[in-house]
Amino acid sequence: MPRIPLLAGTRLVIANAPDDAVVLQPPPPERAIDVAAAVRDSLRFPLDGEPLETLARGARRATIVVEPPALPIPGVATDPREAAIGAVVDELERIGISSGYQTILVATGLARRTAQRELESLVAPELARRFHGRVVVHDAELPELVAVDEDGPPRLRVNPALAETDVVVVVTAAETVLHGGPSALLAAADAEALRAAGAYSLLETAASQGWQLATRLERALARRIPVFGVSVVLNHPTVTGLLRGYPYDPDALERIVGSPLRRAFSALPGFARARVIRSLPVEGSAAAVFAGPPSVAHAEALLRAVELRRVTLAPPLDALVIAVPRTTPFLPRERPNPLLVAYLGLGLALRLWRDEFPIVEGGVAILVNRFLRHFAHPTQQPYRAFFHATRFGRDPQSLSAAEAGVLADRRAIEEYRAGRTVHPLLPFRDWNGCQPALGRLGAVFVAEARDAAAARQLGFVPTHTVAAALELVRGQTGGSPRIGFLLAPPYFPLSVGG
Repeated sequence: MPRIPLLAGTRLVIANAPDDAVVLQPPPPERAIDVAAAVRDSLRFPLDGEPLETLARGARRATIVVEPPALPIPGVATDPREAAIGAVVDELERIGISSGYQTILVATGLARRTAQRELESLVAPELARRFHGRVVVHDAELPELVAVDEDGPPRLRVNPALAETDVVVVVTAAETVLHGGPSALLAAADAEALRAAGAYSLLETAASQGWQLATRLERALARRIPVFGVSVVLNHPTVTGLLRGYPYDPDALERIVGSPLRRAFSALPGFARARVIRSLPVEGSAAAVFAGPPSVAHAEALLRAVELRRVTLAPPLDALVIAVPRTTPFLPRERPNPLLVAYLGLGLALRLWRDEFPIVEGGVAILVNRFLRHFAHPTQQPYRAFFHATRFGRDPQSLSAAEAGVLADRRAIEEYRAGRTVHPLLPFRDWNGCQPALGRLGAVFVAEARDAAAARQLGFVPTHTVAAALELVRGQTGGSPRIGFLLAPPYFPLSVGG
């Protein structure tokens, strides 16, 4: 019987898998490229349209749109996007737009607005020292948002730094259809548009309202000013130290399971385990860079990223075990509350598929996490409000009333605008992000759960161990179910089909 290490919270849970279990391991990272050189080449030879030098001819001001590096998980110490931003700043200076007339717009969407002390982490230290332009952190509730498309719904209003400039350059990574490319432009829009940005699969544009809104916004901006995009294809991050080789190397699984350090690590208190995990060096690199109109560059880069990172699965599974680590899908990284655990498992890991959902209709997802009702203060206070609002039910009418209530809470809005919390609408969008998976699944089990009430409030079934959850799956299917184990993070694309 194979023994599989799963990183759940700060704990290494060893699961005894059936002999016929499907172990899903991501492919190892590809060969790294020189990001700055690749960006310079892509700016001169875009996939479509004119090169940046032609588009920016005569421009006096430029806005560079970036996103906080929330994906992939885990984050890396030196992100390749830093080199890409530096190369774009240098190219704009070469064209004739000095850095004093450049604006870096941090498109945070509904996540917590990046604090001033964290802004330097978005660029290389060398660039931070010599950059003389403005750095603007987007505010989705800013009264001065500029309307660029009134044909909605929703109508699209954006940060003034996008509309009041001579050229816009989007510099992002190709992670999903909702992260990077034109979606970075949407992440600098108003709360109404951001709330509507959903996707059935994070890797397919066809059923993604978020992608449709993002490309609509790109077209609206392009009618006013030149818009250019740079999309970086990131390799999977590489962890060293205690988890060296995990989750790519099969030998690493055996080494971790048999290591005497594992027992010592498990005996540490939670805060000490978290500190050890944060201290593990995580290296990042890039495999390719594409440029052109943001939607074109991002679509091509996303296809390349899927090809490099994907795992093929056929046929779909009866049940899939997904461990959720101690992290959040936004910055700063904190202990996740139960809704964020559900989002990481159902809204992120189970939406990274192409062609077909990875679990059969009516199948089971098993989330491995302690599922403690802890809300990091003050960032996650809107999630506390979500749990309070849904304590009597999660029907659409109750959720709609609760959403209207948080929008009317001026104090919650002001806390968001001050950069202390996420936007009060974000928990509702996260819950919506879980719906594509919940609509296909028959049940969600939470293994290792220590807060059964929190699991039941979200409609999940708490169990004490992974083994108990697997027994419930066998009882539910009445036979020999096909069970998979997703070795993550990082989460990776699943290409499902025959």
